Amino acid sequence: MLAIDDSKFSESATEFLIRQAWPGETQVRILCVVEPPPLLVAREMGGYDTAMEAVWEARTSQAQTLVAKTEAALRAKGLNVTTAVKQGEVKSEVLDAAEEWKADLIVLGSHGRTGLNRFLMGSVADAVARHARCSVEVVRIRPDR
Repeated sequence: MLAIDDSKFSESATEFLIRQAWPGETQVRILCVVEPPPLLVAREMGGYDTAMEAVWEARTSQAQTLVAKTEAALRAKGLNVTTAVKQGEVKSEVLDAAEEWKADLIVLGSHGRTGLNRFLMGSVADAVARHARCSVEVVRIRPDR
């Protein structure tokens, strides 16, 4: 399973996957998770704005475009590909999808956050590596990027 977002870190993970030699029957599932805007989550608490719904829909559309582009790149390398765009909390959705799909390997990029930024923002790669029931390949960005 390849977990992606619209970042140079995910591009590196995709490039890593493309460069590997895979058996012909290899199945790759691409997953992109769209997190809801914070105000959308709080709609019952009076913080809901209809404009936030439009933002979420736009993010979901962008994710679908990104997944289609990545799918085309992987298919061009001869890989069998399926895709999914999910909405929710990234760490949980990646782990749930890997479990549901019975993934042998999760490939994802690392933003390389450290210190306070990592504490505040969290680390999807760290959470996935710690909690996945399969192998996890965390691809770091090349220094020349």
